[in-house]
Amino acid sequence: MKLGVSTYSLSRAIQSGEMTLAEAIRWIADEGGEHVEIVPFGFNLTDNPGLIETIRREAEDAGLELSNYAVGANVPTDDEAGFEAEIERLMKEVDIANALGVKRMRHDVAWREDTSVGLFLRELPKLAEACRRVADYAAQFGITTSVENHGYYIQASDRVLALIGAVDRPNFRLTLDVGNFMCADEESVAAVKKTISSASMVHLKDFYLRPASRDPGEGWFPTLSGNRLRGAIVGQGDIDMREALRVVKGSGYDGYLSVEFEGMEECRQGTRIGLANARRIWDEV
Repeated sequence: MKLGVSTYSLSRAIQSGEMTLAEAIRWIADEGGEHVEIVPFGFNLTDNPGLIETIRREAEDAGLELSNYAVGANVPTDDEAGFEAEIERLMKEVDIANALGVKRMRHDVAWREDTSVGLFLRELPKLAEACRRVADYAAQFGITTSVENHGYYIQASDRVLALIGAVDRPNFRLTLDVGNFMCADEESVAAVKKTISSASMVHLKDFYLRPASRDPGEGWFPTLSGNRLRGAIVGQGDIDMREALRVVKGSGYDGYLSVEFEGMEECRQGTRIGLANARRIWDEV
C-alpha cells in the first residue's frame, strides 16, 4: 500500500494562486505522501502540455510516484456526433496519462439531471461502449481506466458494478471513493465491501451527514434523497473510516490510497491532518 494525496485536495490553494502545482507536489512529499494523483483543477494539461514535464520532474525530484490521472467526462447517448467527440477527447486524455507515465486514469462517464434507474438501464449499453473503446485504446499503453462512484447518476455501488460488468475489459475498473457512496445514500462500509474487489484505486474522503429534516444551511449539499453532507477531514467525519480501511486492508488491496479532502477547513490543514489520520488508522486496523 502507498498512501498519498490527490491534487484536488489542494485545488483551492492552486486556483487562488497561493500554491503552484509544483509547490503542491513538493508539499505533498514534505508531508510524507508516497504518491500524488493528478486532478486538473486550477490547471489544464490539454491547453498547457508543458506542465506534463513539470509534473514528471517535480514528482521525481520529490521522490513521489505519479499514481493516477483523473478527468471529467459526460458521454451523450442521444447525439452520435457528440458521442464520438467525447470518446475522441477521452482518448486524447489517455495520451496525456501516457505522457505523464501513469498506469491508471479515471474518467467520469455521464452526468444526468434524471438519475433514475430506468434511464441508467436504457443508457447502459451505450455508456459501456464508450468506456470499452477508451479502455481498449488505453490498453496499448498498459493503462487501466476506471469509473468513479461519482456524480449521483453513476454513484451507487450496483450502478458502478453494472457498468464495469457491461464494459467487460480487464483494464476497466473502479476508482473507489469510500465517501462518495454517501451521496447516493449508501452506507460506506457496506458499499466498500461490495466493490473493493473491482478497485484499481482507492480515494479516502470523509463527510459529515445530517438528515434532511435538520438542514444546517450554507456549506452543505444534498444527497439523492435530500439528506445533507459536508466535506470533513479524513477520520473526523461520520464515515466509519476505521472499518472502511479494515475492509480495504483485509481484502488484500495493496495499491494506492489517495486522500481527497473537500472540507471547509483551510485545504493544507485539512489535507495534512487527513493524511496523518489515514496513516495512523491504516497501521492500527
